[in-house]
Amino acid sequence: MKILVTGGAGFIGSHIVDSYIAEGHSVTIVDNFWEHGGKQSNVNPEAKVYKVDIRDEAALARVFDEVQPEIVNHQAAQISVFISTQDPKLDAEVNIMGLFNVLGNCSRLGVRKVIFASSGAVYGSPDHFPVTEKSELLPESPYGISKLAGEHYLRDWARVNERTYTILRYANVYGPRQDPNGEAGVIAIFIKRFLTQQQVRIDWDGNQQRDFLYVGDLVRMHQLVLSAGDNKTFCVGTGIGTSVNEIYEHLAAIFEYRPEITRAPKRPGDFYKAYFSYSKAQTAFGWEPQVTLREGLRKTVEFFRNQ
Repeated sequence: MKILVTGGAGFIGSHIVDSYIAEGHSVTIVDNFWEHGGKQSNVNPEAKVYKVDIRDEAALARVFDEVQPEIVNHQAAQISVFISTQDPKLDAEVNIMGLFNVLGNCSRLGVRKVIFASSGAVYGSPDHFPVTEKSELLPESPYGISKLAGEHYLRDWARVNERTYTILRYANVYGPRQDPNGEAGVIAIFIKRFLTQQQVRIDWDGNQQRDFLYVGDLVRMHQLVLSAGDNKTFCVGTGIGTSVNEIYEHLAAIFEYRPEITRAPKRPGDFYKAYFSYSKAQTAFGWEPQVTLREGLRKTVEFFRNQ
């Protein structure tokens, strides 16, 4: 198949591209290579690459005309909750208007399916755990709002154009290639601090829980939904909540070293607890996470040590 992956040079997108190419698909990457996003070093040499911002309507249209994709995997996004609270206009420009441009081209060229990277942030602060696809949607940040709006626009696009979609609501994804310099990705940020023997900053009380999903497990989900899960929404997580303090302790055990901790207040848009049921995906096509947190952390540490 001919697959276009927006944000395909980024942390998650590049792993997805690698897996699609390994399966024999023809893959094109669209990425603007912004400071905390796509990196040339992540790019698979067998992929065709366009340095294009999804907000650039004309440039994106030219890419679609040249590639004629059958499936679009939409990973490109403004991914930071914190940045969205500081610049909600930027967040909307990328996550909503950028999506409009992608879907407009999909309509024009008859793209068969769009796979959409959504987020657990669409739930805000849930009352019941684990979170499921039926849990109440009350986002508490512009990022969560824009991702939820994207879901609705995508469903409407599929209805109007008689096409298909799959929406994946990610837990906190971590692993090799994650940017350790941005605001997103606590594990990558902590690992860099451990490696450079700097202080580790823990916001709030550190007992806030997240569902940490290894990127390789998420990639398997993206392989499955190329041909399954049409017009459905899935949570993609481990069903286990792990606190930020526990992540510190896991890394301290791996490194056999305990850097000094500095405390900081709660960040705007942050929520205290979330972990996600994967039972719907398991029932639909047998997906379940395979990489334990300790194993995933060791793989991620090894990657950064070798950089």
